[in-house]
Amino acid sequence: MSRPQGRFSEPEREAVYRVIFERRDVRRNFLPKPIPEPVMMRLLTAAHHAGSVGFMQPWDFVVIRNGATKRAVKNLFIDANTKAAARYAGAKGALYRRLKLEGIEEAPINLCITCSRRRGGPQVLGRSTVRATDLYSTCCAVQNLWLAARAEGIGVGWVSILDHQALKQVVGVPKSVTVLAYLCLGYVSKFEQAPDLETAGWRERIPVDQLIHYEAWGNQSSDKGSNGHADYQGLYKNGRRGENQTRRRATSVEGQSSSRGVRHRR
Repeated sequence: MSRPQGRFSEPEREAVYRVIFERRDVRRNFLPKPIPEPVMMRLLTAAHHAGSVGFMQPWDFVVIRNGATKRAVKNLFIDANTKAAARYAGAKGALYRRLKLEGIEEAPINLCITCSRRRGGPQVLGRSTVRATDLYSTCCAVQNLWLAARAEGIGVGWVSILDHQALKQVVGVPKSVTVLAYLCLGYVSKFEQAPDLETAGWRERIPVDQLIHYEAWGNQSSDKGSNGHADYQGLYKNGRRGENQTRRRATSVEGQSSSRGVRHRR
């Protein structure tokens, strides 16, 4: 029986869910190995194909490899992190100070993603009511890149503890443009099995069932009897099951496109 038009095959679906569940906010384990330019372009192209309000495409990407620039950004992080640490006392404060929250200098590439909020002119279709949809759109670009990077075996870490106004001066971002994300990218020696903050005991993952409301806020009962955690475990295990087989089948040379037949549709 042929599958419905547009539906992915089972291995393709498993790959999508696997990359979602195995995405990590990477702060350590970066390798000095450079990211080949064709691979980097694939990641940026994936980001550029995110959905955007009114097809605004408000993002720009500043690719940073220069050590002096990274050091200047690292100094901004140290200053902001010192102030952030002072907000936590006792055991929480001690735990905070033990956390590694960036890989700015270790990562071969830093990436500053911005949002040009004036792009598209004064009237952008779909943005007249919720002005922040351009920012939401740029977040979609970040997630596209993050998932594509995981599929390439590249770690990504989002450094949010930065003064963006000071960062704009370091990177040369125009005053009218908003810095949305500062990312660290690179191949890693390993991807952790669970998010760092979960492993460290900072917070636990909330069961998805507690976050779903039916028809109206507060109505969390469902006749379907779905167990979100069990569903996640099943999908994750299925995805992991084919990992070794996938590795054995992999024959493409790193740096060459592994998706020559993919068409980039808008």
